[in-house]
Amino acid sequence: MTDTEVAELQRRLAAFAAARDWGQYHTPKNLAAALSVEASELLEIFQWLTPEQSAAIMENPASAHRVADEVADVFAYLLQFCEVLGIDPTAALVAKMQRNETRFPRPGGPEPHRRHSSE
Repeated sequence: MTDTEVAELQRRLAAFAAARDWGQYHTPKNLAAALSVEASELLEIFQWLTPEQSAAIMENPASAHRVADEVADVFAYLLQFCEVLGIDPTAALVAKMQRNETRFPRPGGPEPHRRHSSE
């Protein structure tokens, strides 16, 4: 997915919300809450599955559809959240990956001072 495609999705989501006068509700707090709710709905699908069942979930068309729908909801709210706050999600991910590559070097490299931090 290119930056242009992400930006187009963000424009479509913004236009969809604007046409329904939902912009008034799309505050950073509300979008963060909605993102959390949708991520929880995704988690709910897997809640009581064994590791083997969860690995095979996409083999069943009904469960695959549910998972894909929840992934779409999470992605949509994340893109809307980024749009409202002026965050470029692809640039943020690239920067985070670069920091993680430094913080968590390949096995056999020097040990980083901090592990499992949210930085």
